[in-house]
Amino acid sequence: MANLGIPQNTIAVLQKYNFNFQKKFGQNFLIDTHVLEKIMDSAEITKEDCVLEIGPGIGTMTQYLAERAGHVVVVEIDKNLIPILEETLSAYDNVTIINNDILKVDINKLVDELNEGKPIKVVANLPYYITTPIIMGLFESHVPIKSITIMVQKEVADRMQVGPGTKDYGALSLAVQYYAKPEIVANVPPNCFIPRPGVGSAVIRLTRYEEPPVEVADEKKMFALIRASFNQRRKTLVNGLSNAPELGLSKEAVLQSLEELGLSPTVRGETLTLEQFASLSNILF
Repeated sequence: MANLGIPQNTIAVLQKYNFNFQKKFGQNFLIDTHVLEKIMDSAEITKEDCVLEIGPGIGTMTQYLAERAGHVVVVEIDKNLIPILEETLSAYDNVTIINNDILKVDINKLVDELNEGKPIKVVANLPYYITTPIIMGLFESHVPIKSITIMVQKEVADRMQVGPGTKDYGALSLAVQYYAKPEIVANVPPNCFIPRPGVGSAVIRLTRYEEPPVEVADEKKMFALIRASFNQRRKTLVNGLSNAPELGLSKEAVLQSLEELGLSPTVRGETLTLEQFASLSNILF
């Protein structure tokens, strides 16, 4: 029975094991049953699903997942949490616990072994300090994924779903929107966690596209182009791209490409859509 979403049960487990929160792992455990139910509903977990949970903590959300999914694989970096997870998840025979850093795990290999290479769902209350590397790692390594439903810092969730011309629009917005359709499904205040984070949080669901919404000859080069465009936000796109040594582009080449696309020579990166970046990349590379 999933019972750790009740604050006093979480506190009892933490006291029993004399657990100390590690700041370096960005640990904030969820203690709100309504939010947990909302995450489950948004992720649409069924018995057909193999779910990867990153950073399970004491297993609060894992219990909910194990009751709904076919198989749950949890990856937890903090070795002090492993004996706790072994106890809190002992009633479930469909959970695999891995003590490792998710950024060092070969997730493609894991999916092959545990789900015969079929697409998985990712559900997680992510440590805020490594949200972006985790999400980009999942997308860029082309792990077979149906959807990613995650708790992240509110500001990061906003960045993932905004469009051109807004202050939050940047390389993360474009990368997420190239691979998936983002949708914020819940805003979560700090009092839903122990310890309380200093910022508001949000649950965002990223539904993976079967095919990206734009056609690009070389996605790595397009993302290098996008990063260079946002590295110096105040510069025009021409200066930003021609000054980026990793791209090796001349001012003339960039100006000519912008002209081909009918864009002004003084345009800035933050006004371009994903489609325009893809077209620019296809012309330049």
